[in-house]
Amino acid sequence: MPEGMGLLSPSFERLLAMGFAHVRPGPVTVLTATSEEDQPRLELPSSWRAAQGGAWQELSACATRLLSQGPLLLVPPWQRRTGTGEKAKRNASPFAYDDVLAACRPANADSVLAVLTPAEIWTSESPRAAQLRAKLAEHWDTLAVLYGTGVIPQIHLSAVVAAAFLKARQESRPPMKIFRMPYTDEGVSVEKDFEVLLQRGGGSTRYGYVVRELPPAEESLDYDRHHPDVVSQRADLAGFGSITTLGELYEAVPRINMVADSQRISTEEQPGAVRLLGGRDVLRGGSIALSTDESYWVKAPSRCLLQSGDLIVREIHGRNDLPGLIVAEVSERDLPAAPAHTTIALRPRATTTPQQIRLVAQFLRTPLADRLVGRSSVHITMKRMLELPVPQPDDVLTAALDDLDAARHRLETWRNDAETLLESAFTSKTAMQARDRIVAEGRGLRLRVEAATLLDDLGHTVRTRFPYPVAYRWRQSEARISAGDQQAAYSAVLEAAEILLCYSALVALALAWEAGIPLGSTTAIKAKLLSGRSGPGFGDWVAVLEEAAGSRKMRALPHQHPIHGIRSLLAGQDAADARQRLSERRNDDAHLRRLDPIDLPLAVAEASADLNLLIERSRFLADSPLVHVTAVQWDSLAQTAQVHYRELMGDHPVVPTKTAVLPRNDLEVGSLYLWDSMHDLHLLRPFLTGLVCRVCRTWSTFHADLVPKDRVLLKSLEHGHVHPQPAGTASALTRVGLL
Repeated sequence: MPEGMGLLSPSFERLLAMGFAHVRPGPVTVLTATSEEDQPRLELPSSWRAAQGGAWQELSACATRLLSQGPLLLVPPWQRRTGTGEKAKRNASPFAYDDVLAACRPANADSVLAVLTPAEIWTSESPRAAQLRAKLAEHWDTLAVLYGTGVIPQIHLSAVVAAAFLKARQESRPPMKIFRMPYTDEGVSVEKDFEVLLQRGGGSTRYGYVVRELPPAEESLDYDRHHPDVVSQRADLAGFGSITTLGELYEAVPRINMVADSQRISTEEQPGAVRLLGGRDVLRGGSIALSTDESYWVKAPSRCLLQSGDLIVREIHGRNDLPGLIVAEVSERDLPAAPAHTTIALRPRATTTPQQIRLVAQFLRTPLADRLVGRSSVHITMKRMLELPVPQPDDVLTAALDDLDAARHRLETWRNDAETLLESAFTSKTAMQARDRIVAEGRGLRLRVEAATLLDDLGHTVRTRFPYPVAYRWRQSEARISAGDQQAAYSAVLEAAEILLCYSALVALALAWEAGIPLGSTTAIKAKLLSGRSGPGFGDWVAVLEEAAGSRKMRALPHQHPIHGIRSLLAGQDAADARQRLSERRNDDAHLRRLDPIDLPLAVAEASADLNLLIERSRFLADSPLVHVTAVQWDSLAQTAQVHYRELMGDHPVVPTKTAVLPRNDLEVGSLYLWDSMHDLHLLRPFLTGLVCRVCRTWSTFHADLVPKDRVLLKSLEHGHVHPQPAGTASALTRVGLL
C-alpha cells in the first residue's frame, strides 16, 4: 500500500456514519495505530472521537478496551508485516491486519465493531482469508459489509475497500447486508439506497441485498456470490440439462509470469521463441490480436504451450469493461504461443464433448458468468474459474446445438460459394460466358435462399412441418380464403381451429395415460361416446387441454417431456381469449346461427387472426413428428429393432418410408406414435388411429366419435368421414378409460 493514502471520500464516510447509526447509535471512536505511515487519515465527523493505540501489536487489546465505551471503527495497518526468523515467516500472516482482527474480542454482548480493510479479507478464497473469517466468526456476527472502489483518492482507483460491521456473537446469526458503492459517486441516491437496505429484512435494492440464508463463516462474501438474482440464475442453469464446474470440463494450462520467469523473455528472431499472449491480446470479439512490435516472445517449456481449441481469458477486469468475460478460442493461426500471467488458459479434457465446448464458450461471455466468477476484485483467480458452475446440455439441447452448428457451416458454404461466383464475374474469356455462368451456377444458390426464406412464413411451416391432420386443415383454410368463397372460408378456418385442438388434446390424453395420470375431462368424452347421438367436440378438447395445463402431476414430468409443449398451448390470456372467440363462433356455426354475407369478410379476418395466434403457439408440434410404423424387424442378439416408418408431417399423407434402429421391441406395426425430441416413441393408439378411409380412399387419421352397441364409429380428422370398426375395438378404448 503506498504511503499517504489520503482521506476517505465524503460519501463513503457518510455511509459509515449511517451504518453506525443503524447498528448502534452513539458517539463513535476511530482507532488507528500511531507508528504506521500507511494509514487512512480520516476527516472525522464532529461527533466522532479519535484514538491511537500505539504499535499495531497493541491495537487488539486497545480495541477491546474502547468497545466497552461504545461503537468503534478500527483502521488496522495495511502494510505487510515482517517476521523474525524462518519459523515466524512460515507461521505468521504476511499482513498485520490479520493478526489484529483475529485477536479482537468484544467487551460485552452489545459490542459493535466496524473494521476498514482491503476487500480481499472478505472476498478472497485463499486459505488465509477463509481462516481469518472463521476466526472472526467465533466471537463476532457480521451484520453488514460495505464495498467501495475509488473511495481513497490517493491510492489506485481499482483498489476495493471494505467496511465490515461486526457485533458480539449472538445465539443465532442475524441476516447479513452486503452493499457495493457504484464506481460513479451518485451521492444522495446511493445514500438513500443504503438507508433503505439497512431497514430491509430481506430482498435487494439497487446497490445491495440481504443474505437471509447465511453461508458458512469461512465462505467468501464476494458481492455477486450471494446476490439473490445470481443465486436464482445459478439454480436456473440446470434448465439447460444439468450443472457442472468448469474444472470438470477444462484443465488449467500453466502460465508464464513475466516477472518471476523474466529469464525466459526472448525475441522473435531467437530459435524456439514463441509469442507470449497477455490479457490485451484477448479481444472482446472472441479472437486473438495479431502480433505487433510490442508483442512479447518467450522460450516456453512444452507444458506451457497453447494448443488449438484452448480457451484464453483476460485475467483482469477493466473498470469500464462491459459485463461478460473476455475470452477467445486459440486457433492454428495463433500458434505457437504461450499464456502470460495476465490471462487464464484452459484446455478441454479428453472427455469433454464438442457440444459442451460450444456451450461453455458461449456461456463464459455472458454477464451471468462474469457475476458468478466474482467482480469484487479486479483479478479473476484460477480457483474461481475452475469452480465456476457451467450448464451441461441434455440430449435435446445437444441435438439442437449440433443442428445449429451444421446450419452455420451450411450457410457459410453458401456464402463462400456466392462470393466465389461473384469474384469470377470478370475472369471468363468473354462477357457472354461470364453471364451464362453466373445465371446457371447462381440458380441453385438462389433457390436455396428462397427455400430458406419460406421458413419465416408461418403458413409454409405449417404446410410442411406440422402433423398431417393439422397441416391438411390449414391448407384447406388457406385455399378457401384465397378462392374468395367467404362462407366456405369461414367454416374451414373454424374447422382448422377445432382439429388443432382436437389433435393436441388426443395426444395429451395418450401421454397422460402412458404416464399413469388420470384426467377428469375424459368423463364427459366417455358420456358422449356412449350417447349414440353426438361425439366429442370443441369444448371437450378445450377441457382436456385446460386440465392438462393445470395438472400438478403433469407439471412434475421431466422438463423435456412432450406434454409440456401441449400444456403451454392455451397458456396466456391472449391464447385463452382467441380460443374462446373461436369456440363461440364454432358453436354458432354448428347450430346454424349463420352470419350475414355482409359480416362474413370481417368474421373471416378475425377468425383467421385467432387461428394464426393458436398456430403460432403450437410450433412445438413441428418438433414432435407424427409417425406411422409400417414394419419392425427385431434383432435378438443386438437387442435392437429396425423400424420402418412414415413421418406424417405436412399436408399430404403420401410420404417416403424411413428407417431407424431403436433399442425396443414393443412397437406395433400399423400404429401411430409421437416421436419426441428425446428420440422416444409414444403410442397414440387408440386415441388416434391411421386407416385408409372407406369414403375417399385416402389414408387418414381417425379418433373415436361414437360407440353404439354393435360397433365403434371413427371420424377422420382430415375430412370428417365416418369409418365403422368391429365392436371388439371398444376393448382398447375401455382399457384407456374412454369407455
